[in-house]
Amino acid sequence: MRISTRGEYGLRAMLVLAENYNKGPYPLREIAKLEQISEQYLEQLFRKLRKSQLVVSYRGARGGYVLARDPADISVNQVLTALEGPLAPMQCVAENIKDEKCKHRGNCSARVVWEKLKDAINKILDETTLADLIANATEE
Repeated sequence: MRISTRGEYGLRAMLVLAENYNKGPYPLREIAKLEQISEQYLEQLFRKLRKSQLVVSYRGARGGYVLARDPADISVNQVLTALEGPLAPMQCVAENIKDEKCKHRGNCSARVVWEKLKDAINKILDETTLADLIANATEE
């Protein structure tokens, strides 16, 4: 399982919003400039984040984006899942996906390890919030 640029860039952009929480809307062009990410690419990512109700957009001269909730209430898993879809090491253990093509579907000896790995990944990502990441960055 690899996190694509969607997940990486989207999480970085969300951290900018988390660092500026309660300071009003933050323009996408400023996030793009700060993080050196294409503004057009960020627009695509923020559509998904808005659809997942993680951000709220404001139009106008002082428009931009804000987090929909406190950074302590947004997990890394919520951000990555909104951008990447279900996170799993193998498609056969991804949530809401039925892998009909797998030859070993009903009798897979390795499936238990894939499920344990998925559960461990999701546990860490569920327990880590944007606020945690901001706090860790300021400690270093």
